[in-house]
Amino acid sequence: MRAASSNLLALVFLCTCSGALYVWSRLEERLERHRRGPPPPPDSVPELPAKTFRALLAVPPARSALFNATGGNRPEARPFPRTLGEITEDGVYWSGRLESFLPPGFGEDHGRAWRRRARSSPVVSLEPGCGRVSNQLATFSDGSRACVRYGIDPDQVQGEALSYYLAALLGISNLPPLALSLVGGAGQQWAAVRRRVEGLQWSGRAVVSLTEWVANLTAVATPALLRPESRGLNARQADLENQTAAGLLRLVQWSDLILFDYLTANFDRLASNLFSLQWDAAAMRRDTSNLLQAPGARLVFLDNEAGLVHGYRVLDAWERYHRATLASVCLFRRATARRVAELHRAGDARARLLELYRRREPLHAALGFLSDAQARTLQRRIGALHGHIADCRAKYGRDAGGGV
Repeated sequence: MRAASSNLLALVFLCTCSGALYVWSRLEERLERHRRGPPPPPDSVPELPAKTFRALLAVPPARSALFNATGGNRPEARPFPRTLGEITEDGVYWSGRLESFLPPGFGEDHGRAWRRRARSSPVVSLEPGCGRVSNQLATFSDGSRACVRYGIDPDQVQGEALSYYLAALLGISNLPPLALSLVGGAGQQWAAVRRRVEGLQWSGRAVVSLTEWVANLTAVATPALLRPESRGLNARQADLENQTAAGLLRLVQWSDLILFDYLTANFDRLASNLFSLQWDAAAMRRDTSNLLQAPGARLVFLDNEAGLVHGYRVLDAWERYHRATLASVCLFRRATARRVAELHRAGDARARLLELYRRREPLHAALGFLSDAQARTLQRRIGALHGHIADCRAKYGRDAGGGV
């Protein structure tokens, strides 16, 4: 009996030790996962070490998860561009091969469907979460969300909306879908949050903008190649070969961003960082305002309210910074440069923007459009941008000196 009791106690002790060991091993695994952070999303572009391109070739295609922007979410098994000759074309353009790895942006089919839902879905709650206290994070009855921009000045909502449609004219798909809404309209869209609207002291006849809320965004700093101490972004910049895969894909989008902000005279992004260098030497290494990154190295251009209307009003104060920013870029997406050339040759940017705005936005008349003077400023800036691209072509193009 005594022997049996001893054996039973030994068995209980062994089971207890085994259970404790199992719990500890599982805890260690969870702690290790915590240190590493969550696993990368399936559509992310991996951040690789400095000599990224050799390393990238060793990563199985299913793990590298590089996607073709024009082919949906199919992993591409071809090698990523590695050399200057593979990264660029004709001295001033990003290569089509590199662009084919860009993660998909906000396509027009997606935008059309989102705008339709946003205009018809009841808003069931409003809460802080979209910057200024006057802006709100709205939840619709289907559970989807949108940032609601209530302009302290109507120019802010107008600038946000017109910037969105100018980006569409340029083929830039980094801006989330946008729709306008009348807070005090006769419909029931805002009925459930009427008391909250009154508490925010929004005007009953205000036109607000709704932009799709995007989850899992992270901050973005200005790349070293675009900082004042750099030689700028051009096809002879050997440092391009040392960029990570995700870093190169971000640079492609940064070139679009700089062209876009130049055209709209949006000072509330890179230009404001340049301005801040007067008292903050690290300003260009800090997070960039109104620019975030979604999983997969896709940049998201947010809060464009300073563009076009307000930006043109204060243009004299900011133009030196816009020019300095533009001068840092001599590599462009070919499609963007082509759209700029078309708008320059036709000289009808105002007409094209107005036609697109009227066709896609039912509340266009309530918010208004660019004045004649603002429209002329836009066309002049398109001409200046076209001239800058031509200068880059003369300096770095295939027929220019320097072996490009």
